[in-house]
Amino acid sequence: MDIALNKLPGIGPARLKALEDAGIFSVRQLVEYLPRSYRNLSDRRPLASLKVGDEAAVSVRVSGGVNEHRSGRLLITKAYVEDDSDRMAVVWYNQPWLKRQLSPGKPLLLYGRVEAKYGSIALVCPVFEQGDGLVPVYKPIPGMSNKLLRQCISDALSVCEGQWPDELPESIRMKYRLCERNYAMLNAHNPISLEALEAARRRISFEELLLYQVSLWLLRGSHETGVCIEASAEEADAYWASLGFEPTRAQRRVLEEIQRDMAESAPMARLVQGDVGCGKTAIAFGALYLCALHGWQGALMAPTEILAGQHLETAQKVLEPLGIRCGLLTGSLSAKQRKEAREQIASGEWQVVIGTHALISEGVEYKNLGLVITDEQHRFGVKQRTKLGAKGQGPNVLVMSATPIPRTLSLILYGDLDISIVDELPPGRTPVRTSIVPERKRADMYGFLRREVEAGRQVYIVCPLVEESEALEAQSAQQLYERLRDHEFKDIEVALVHGKMRPQDKDDVLNRFHAGQIKVLISTTVIEVGINVPNASVMVIENAERFGLAQLHQLRGRVGRGSQVSWCFLMAEPNERLKLMTQTNDGFLVAQKDLELRGPGEIFGERQSGLAAPTAGALLADTAMLKETHDAARLLMKDAGSPDSQTVIRLAKQVFERRFQEVALN
Repeated sequence: MDIALNKLPGIGPARLKALEDAGIFSVRQLVEYLPRSYRNLSDRRPLASLKVGDEAAVSVRVSGGVNEHRSGRLLITKAYVEDDSDRMAVVWYNQPWLKRQLSPGKPLLLYGRVEAKYGSIALVCPVFEQGDGLVPVYKPIPGMSNKLLRQCISDALSVCEGQWPDELPESIRMKYRLCERNYAMLNAHNPISLEALEAARRRISFEELLLYQVSLWLLRGSHETGVCIEASAEEADAYWASLGFEPTRAQRRVLEEIQRDMAESAPMARLVQGDVGCGKTAIAFGALYLCALHGWQGALMAPTEILAGQHLETAQKVLEPLGIRCGLLTGSLSAKQRKEAREQIASGEWQVVIGTHALISEGVEYKNLGLVITDEQHRFGVKQRTKLGAKGQGPNVLVMSATPIPRTLSLILYGDLDISIVDELPPGRTPVRTSIVPERKRADMYGFLRREVEAGRQVYIVCPLVEESEALEAQSAQQLYERLRDHEFKDIEVALVHGKMRPQDKDDVLNRFHAGQIKVLISTTVIEVGINVPNASVMVIENAERFGLAQLHQLRGRVGRGSQVSWCFLMAEPNERLKLMTQTNDGFLVAQKDLELRGPGEIFGERQSGLAAPTAGALLADTAMLKETHDAARLLMKDAGSPDSQTVIRLAKQVFERRFQEVALN
């Protein structure tokens, strides 16, 4: 099946390049490019039943004339369609040829999403369809329409039909109710029924997740002996006593787990996750203290220079009084500073080194690296933490994540790590008060923000877009910044930060906000991670309905870091999903609900970390299957010598061979 793509009909040089640019080089890979969703053209809805947010197939006829007008660079085509129940506007962007296809009375089968437009509701950019049944929808490939991609994949299926060897042992297929592989591939692309589609999705997702998890077990088993640090309970107690506050039971428990891991002959590989404010940083510095106490160096890698700088400030307060020398290595240091830093690291003068990706850059050598900590793991992949680990002789690895993840998903995302959960908050923390604010109350909210600033507090306002977009009705950071700067807050220090800015300019704004010089910071989600401003008391999130619940919780965690009461205002019309945010500050509960609502596929899509997330399986699986495949992999690896287990291990090595090589090379 590794047939060249140009052997298929209709694939000339332009289409070949488009497919290759998308990482598709053979007929096999084209067939493995599975649909991301399906349109059910048999389920046709009357126009009168549609509401904002619905996606549906509608059988309609063109009603009246077609209007075209320009708005900036956009050509907007607007028409009206009707059926026996109602009449509705339809809008397309930059498709001038459509006008010729929209003659009055012409029958159309459209599939699209209903949005609020022009004071009413409209179908926005629907596609023209024909026929019935389930139609596959693929992730777009630039230079190829969905219709053309469907045809190419259909041709590839014809070439490959009957050629998929079913290598999964029959006993496993029977035990877990998995259909035959050829049937699965055909019905994943062209399902003959909903039942056939469900069977196909189950087979493909189960197999890939099973092989993925077996690969993680194999990766864990490949660890050789590493740095052994035999710290005592008394040494850990001495660290906690030096802090001047009583740690929570969860903090003590997790540091004990780390302590036990580091005393083993095989290097530690542990994930510590917990909600915002649970005290993970204190645990990390406890691990660094125990490491330094026994003559080893520790390295802490943060995702941003600002967060690295904040960690250094904390280390100087916490570790230096205990006689531990700390230093900072980031990309923005001058050549002279960088040279001096490298000398201090190589000589072992710095027992704890804090920095960004600069810690793994060429030319940085450690004297005796015993512990590697990566902060905010979802910003780093296994490749990067392996690269940092390669700077020593099997150092212990600790991964910190401030993004609460449901345990079931953690087993998949971080299957090569043991997991510790800090499930307790320090006493005295004031929960962030969360409210949904509809547009009609915007002026009242601005009055509240002004009073907070006058009381000496600071405010975040997060927008989903950097600049205004005709295609999306959402608040842009640039537009809101100009409005507030020139009108509502013209006498207040207001600033703008977003991901399109030069890194130096972005850091300058964030540093001034951290220093209290900026009172209202308008931004995109670049502030989600990597900035700690205890004086910030209000988080405003524009178009809150456009964010996932877990991301809303992460943004909310930017406030509530001081002793004062803090607020999070969700700018949106109330709905059941957002109401959950007003009812709980428990990040794990929020993350579980987010997983249920969005499914693991979207979560995997956001997280390019770990061994490299599975592709088809992740997109098709549900929560129950994540657990089912995890348990199946565990059973197989407990009896690794059996014929079935050996077959699955061989398949896993084949499928993830490239990923194993990447880990080995870096």
